[in-house]
Amino acid sequence: MRATVIHAPHDIRVEEVPDPAIRQPTDAVVRVLRACICGSDLWAYRGESARQPGQRIGHEFLGVVEETGVGVGGLAVGDLVVAPFVWSDGTCAYCADGLTTSCPEGGFWGSVGSDGGQGEAVRVPYADGTLVKLPAAAASDDRLLTALLALSDVLGTGHHAALGAGVTKGSTVAVVGDGAVGLCGVLAAKRLGAERIIALGRHSARTDIARRFGATDVVAERGEAALAAVRELTRGEGAHSVIEAVGTEQSMRTALDIVRDGGAIGYVGVPHGSASGVDLGVMFDRNIALRGGVAPVRTYIPELLPDVLDGTIDPSPVFDLSIGLDEVPAGYRAMDGRTALKVLITP
Repeated sequence: MRATVIHAPHDIRVEEVPDPAIRQPTDAVVRVLRACICGSDLWAYRGESARQPGQRIGHEFLGVVEETGVGVGGLAVGDLVVAPFVWSDGTCAYCADGLTTSCPEGGFWGSVGSDGGQGEAVRVPYADGTLVKLPAAAASDDRLLTALLALSDVLGTGHHAALGAGVTKGSTVAVVGDGAVGLCGVLAAKRLGAERIIALGRHSARTDIARRFGATDVVAERGEAALAAVRELTRGEGAHSVIEAVGTEQSMRTALDIVRDGGAIGYVGVPHGSASGVDLGVMFDRNIALRGGVAPVRTYIPELLPDVLDGTIDPSPVFDLSIGLDEVPAGYRAMDGRTALKVLITP
């Protein structure tokens, strides 16, 4: 089959790789209908996170079950399923607690020795604990299928950030980051009942989506000017909740600057760089909470799925470029150059 591999920084190729096959009784093989490129994939693309030459890449996909091991009891051939970006066994203490990303048997798609999501098919370990069945009719609805793909990562990650930030009904929320995760953070905050949502971003195409998702205000300034703008919008106090969806030192400093005393920051931006931007002294003096990390999206899918199915929330606008599998290298260039927000792949 064909799949995306990375050989070196800026060297993404679509190549022939071995077909996935059942190795363990709990495995399934899924034929991919939709996949996508994540902003976090760009760190490998830019050489900021190490990869072995020829390693698979991509961690967001949905598709149809083609084969199951004898130990798989909850899925059948032909089922439409979505995969969270980490597989998990569904039976350990961490999975029982909802922290599926800490499952001792779990792993990330595209890690060494595993299949990546940006290909024609994927071997899924622990299929019963990992995959979530979707309505079969969704396979013929392009918009819905695209919206459901967001459950594999960005929608659940935005929800995780909103929960970490303590978003409640009537609260004021600020969102640092105008990528797909930040925009889904806006959507999640709106879903949780936030009254005011301030999106920080300079790109009108993205902030237009933020407004569509529920942002009441947009702050295009940066640095001290952004801080002043947020303070002006919040009577000088700052936001009750701040979603940090970038992962740089500067973005975390901005989050700390604009959060209200006694407020909380939900951080889900994948950290990159040598410094965190977190000043414990400032957090201590101002009673600021910091919660977040890698999102256990498998836990959130059953909660979010009904709202996607009935149209209460529609994350599909974050996918602004659709390509075939052979065009994946161009898709990476488009996201790296910020000419695309999030690239949808149809193998």
